[in-house]
Amino acid sequence: QVQLQESGPGLVKPSQTLSLTCTVSGDSITTNWYYWTWIRQPPGKGLEWIGLIASSGSTSYSPSLKSRTSISRDTSKNQFTLQLSSVTPEDTAVYYCARGVYISGTYYWPYWGKGTLVTVSS
Repeated sequence: QVQLQESGPGLVKPSQTLSLTCTVSGDSITTNWYYWTWIRQPPGKGLEWIGLIASSGSTSYSPSLKSRTSISRDTSKNQFTLQLSSVTPEDTAVYYCARGVYISGTYYWPYWGKGTLVTVSS
């Protein structure tokens, strides 16, 4: 069974870059047909999709965050990483990584990490 674990600083200062890593076990991030994503949930708000990296290494980002977001991977460590630049307090959220599939025009994300809270504050 695949397992995902988020890691990174819990506190980031405004204007800095948020960097989180998702370590995957039980599956390879290069396995065909799977997609690896970052999703966040600000306090008291709903889930917001940030972006994804496919098993091929191609990426896709939310239009609202695209200018500040980069997702990359290290296949030797079976990890993928989120970088979100120029953060503000509005980027405070629980950040999740997940694995999913794309079926008939829809992404499904059945496997999630436990999430990690990132607070943006000076």
